[in-house]
Amino acid sequence: MTSYYIIATFLIGYSAITLEHALRINKAASALITGVICWTIYILTNGQTENVLNALEKHVGEIASILFFLLSAMVIVELIDAHDGFDVITEKITTKSRRKLLWLLAWLTFFLSAILDNLTTTIVMVSLARKLLNEREDRLLFAGLIVIAANAGGAWSPIGDVTTTMLWIGGQISALHIMKMLFIPSFVCLLIPLSVFSLSIGGSVSGISITNNQKSNTSPFERNTVFLLGLGVIVLVPVFKTITHLPPFMGMLLGLGIMWSITEYIHYKKDEVEKGVLSVNHALRKIDTPSILFFLGILLAVAALQATGVLNQLAQWLNDTVGDLAIIGILIGFLSAIIDNVPLVAAAQGMYPLSAYPTDHFLWEYLAYCTGTGGSALIIGSAAGIAAMGIEKIDFFWYLKRISLLAILGYLSGAICYLAQYNFMHSN
Repeated sequence: MTSYYIIATFLIGYSAITLEHALRINKAASALITGVICWTIYILTNGQTENVLNALEKHVGEIASILFFLLSAMVIVELIDAHDGFDVITEKITTKSRRKLLWLLAWLTFFLSAILDNLTTTIVMVSLARKLLNEREDRLLFAGLIVIAANAGGAWSPIGDVTTTMLWIGGQISALHIMKMLFIPSFVCLLIPLSVFSLSIGGSVSGISITNNQKSNTSPFERNTVFLLGLGVIVLVPVFKTITHLPPFMGMLLGLGIMWSITEYIHYKKDEVEKGVLSVNHALRKIDTPSILFFLGILLAVAALQATGVLNQLAQWLNDTVGDLAIIGILIGFLSAIIDNVPLVAAAQGMYPLSAYPTDHFLWEYLAYCTGTGGSALIIGSAAGIAAMGIEKIDFFWYLKRISLLAILGYLSGAICYLAQYNFMHSN
């Protein structure tokens, strides 16, 4: 009966998360309540308190590694943004051709999201598009393609999407292998919808200047230093893990410590007011803390499902009913457009043990691609989509009508590309 009570609690909590706007309750609050109640039910009905506490401590350790990684990465990115570091890239954009601008922003988003993450990159690029485009319809269309590009770019990098990061930290994938196997499928996932859409767009950007004349809070030296240092410490995290074999969050914490020290030194002559917005203390206040708490709550809830054996039973049912992992992956990808991909990946990690599906198994690579890019099918299907929705006030049905079909076309094209690539590489 314990499993049934926990499943019911999880479903009720998940409903509250999906109905966040209707209920006017932040999804982080619903996730935290759900996670704690699931474990409360487990410990009160199990009768073996010590075993439950040991299981909880084990899962909390795994969850903490993800949260520390995300927290450190968010602060580093916020420091770069506070120092106007992204202007180093955006100020180079001079074209006024709408088609060239679309391709430039899309591919810049694709590669930038692999280095930073798809959420941050979407915020930066959609905000940039607002400066470059005067017509609202143009801005909406560009924002839709940016969402597809950000999710595609984040899927092939271990630090580009939270779900890929979860798989990397969990040991399901290795950094270099996932980049090698998913780069081409992710590239195709963007190339197809971008090519189709660009056929219908032409003319020049009008009504607004490409040049950003806003006064910067930092000097060129400070801006360039923080930008290059920030990207450097993030990119070197996989290298640090490879050399030391320490978990990825240790490398990210080291990077944050280095960034913290250097930014403090750069601004030590400034008074507290002047350096306030440029400090780590300010960055910590600006990061998306509710998202961190949401991940904590939902991962705790999924851990309870795993600890009680529910996820193993679900995996067995999928194998018996569907059987084909390729189809299962596609279905999970489409499901991630409706349900947040974080708990889906967390559930998959609990459903399929590493003993049966070792590191860099087909399942994990395919799952990383599908959950990373499938969410583009709906504007609410990914963190990148929700961010773009908030910035540009994109209507759900407008996105469904104008962008969703392109996103699905790209998603399926990339999936077919991955399957063909995998079969070719393993045919001998």
